[in-house]
Order: sequence, then C-alpha cells, then structure tokens
Amino acid sequence: MITFGAWAAGGWMWGGTDRNDAINAIRASYDIGVTSIDTAPVYGQGESEEIVGEAIKGLPRDKIQLLTKFGMRWDLQKGDFAFKSKTNQGQEIDVYKYAAKESIIKECEISLRRLGTDYIDLYQIHWPDITTPIAETMEALQLLLKQGKIRYAGVCNYSAEQLDEARKSVDIVSNQVPYSMVKRGIEKELIPYCIQNNVGILAYSPLERGLLTGKIKPGHQFADGDHRSKLIYYTNENIQRTNAFLDKIKPLAKDKNVLLSQLVLRWTIEQPGITIALVGARNAEQAIQNAKAIDLKLDAAEIQFITDALNQLELIIQQ
Repeated sequence: MITFGAWAAGGWMWGGTDRNDAINAIRASYDIGVTSIDTAPVYGQGESEEIVGEAIKGLPRDKIQLLTKFGMRWDLQKGDFAFKSKTNQGQEIDVYKYAAKESIIKECEISLRRLGTDYIDLYQIHWPDITTPIAETMEALQLLLKQGKIRYAGVCNYSAEQLDEARKSVDIVSNQVPYSMVKRGIEKELIPYCIQNNVGILAYSPLERGLLTGKIKPGHQFADGDHRSKLIYYTNENIQRTNAFLDKIKPLAKDKNVLLSQLVLRWTIEQPGITIALVGARNAEQAIQNAKAIDLKLDAAEIQFITDALNQLELIIQQ
C-alpha cells in the first residue's frame, strides 16, 4: 500500500515548499486512491500539518487516514538534544526528542487544531527519547486512545527491544522506519520481530529521497537547505554505483511500461513484513506517478531478478 509522506510538503530540510503544489499533490493522491497521509509537527514547524489540514478540507473524513507524530520539539529545550536546524524562514532552532506525558497531551491538541480534525488515525512517537521512560510515553497514548483523540498508537525508529518494551503498556500497531533498496538493515532483526508480533512496518524514504528514481546524476546541485547534499548515499561515487544497478533493472521497467520509481516502490511493498511505503511528492504529477505503482504486477521471478541485481550493489557507506 502507498501512503502520502508529507515531510517534503512542509519544505523543512528540502529547500522550501510551494504550498499550492503541496496541497494539489495531496488532493491528486486522494483522487487516485491514496487515502492515507503521514505528517509530523516538526515538518516545517507546523507547516506540513497545516498544509495537510487544508488539503483535506471538504473531503469525507471517514475516507481519510491521518497519521502524525509527536516527540520532536523545537519550541522548548527539554529532553534529548537531537540537532541544530533552521526553519523555512532561516531562523535557527534546536530540535529535541521529548516524549514526556504532559508534552504529548499538549502536542496532540495542537496537531488536532492544525489538521482541522477531532481525531488522529495513527499517532506515533517520532524518535525514541532516552530521557523519558517508554512506559510514561505509552501511558499518554493509552489516555489519548481512551479519550478517542487517537484511533491507534504507533512508534517510529524503534528497535525490536524498544518495541517490545512499548508493547507491554499499549497495543502498538506499527513501527515507521527507514527502508529502501540501499538501506536494508531492518531485514535482520526488526522485520522478523514485527512479522512474529503482527506489527505493521511503515517504510519511509523507500526511494531514498529521490536517489532511486535514477534522475540524480553525479555532480547534482541541491537547493540551499536541502539535507540530501550531506547524505552519504549522495556522494558522486554512490550515485554512480546506484545508477549502474538501476540500469540493470531498467529493461524490466520498460517491458512493464512503468517508471523506474514505480518498479522500485512495487519491489519495496512486496518485501516480507512491509505494510506500507511512505512516498513524498512535491507536485500532483509526482503524486499520481507514485500512486500508480500499486497497479504494477510483479511475479516471483521478477522480484528475485531485482533482488539478485541489488545484492551485487556495494555502496561506500564508511565516512
């Protein structure tokens, strides 16, 4: 299943956003059958949630699944310091991982307001907070579930061990983690744990932030504020190696009459334990392309062909 990922829609760390394009992308996604939207308060410091709220205005609420998060605060200095950043307007901010009970309750109210709704379908801790006991964080989710302000509780970026701890306090339905053709670390421990315990996996950055579309060439110039320029996957040599792998599977995409990105997304969804691929889009055209990946059919031999080619890809990920 494809879910609309609204991080880039908020512009933060992506070199800004065009609000109208982002709204149109979400609506185009919905029109073609993608009814789930994943966002977070920290994406654009509220801007992404506001954009999502505006995009769904007038649409039937019971036909939409709103996924948002909590636990990344830029407006107070508490918890576990995460990193320094800048807002879309260039203002310097310090971002903290903070998931104390009273903070979560407050964040939920603000998110409901921004999204223009009275409940959130899936509420997820954004990153583990080492300064707050997991049981306290889960207690807040339990309360919000009882109040009907959230329908389901989820986590993001949790290890199997942290997930095990969280599940002692509340029913956790999903874990949102990074997973792509070039980032498969969760296959070893986390995926088997989630399959065994019936926890869904929401794979974020399945196109590795655009790298796996094949459109990025060595020497690519990113816009100011675009975080990808600093990622190890975007060194010229890694771009070259990834594109050489993509060249091997291009004939299959051509044979199926689909885009390379659609083939990559379909392969991702076909992997054991992967429930959802979260995909961002900056405009309506990209959103429609992503959504159509679900229509692509791959048989076992074709999936194996892609995996075999992928297993030969060796990226240089040591700094």
